[in-house]
Amino acid sequence: QVQLVESGGGLVQAGGSLRLFCAPSGRIFSTYVMGWFRQAPGKEREFVGAISWSAGTTYYADSVKGRFTITRDNAKNTVYLQMNSLKPEDTAVYYCALRWMSVSRNTDDYDYWGQGTQVTVST
Repeated sequence: QVQLVESGGGLVQAGGSLRLFCAPSGRIFSTYVMGWFRQAPGKEREFVGAISWSAGTTYYADSVKGRFTITRDNAKNTVYLQMNSLKPEDTAVYYCALRWMSVSRNTDDYDYWGQGTQVTVST
């Protein structure tokens, strides 16, 4: 079984930055993909970005490209979502999610989910 533990959410003013963390544990193989998703009140969960653990290749939604960066620390087995130039429309609960092998932007393709962390961007 796989568990994902998230942290790092909070309240920030528009233009500010936050860094989210996601640490997987359990039966982990190196060929996994870590995705980040978010869900705002009354909206569907949407893809934010993803990283292929083995290759380090990253993918981003157009809405966050150039502002958000996903990185990984092999030694700490942790994935980070660095969020800069935050906007009020970035306010949502952010989730990390894991699937094996290839990247997907589809929530249904991910097998394991973190508990979610609230990010609130004020004007």
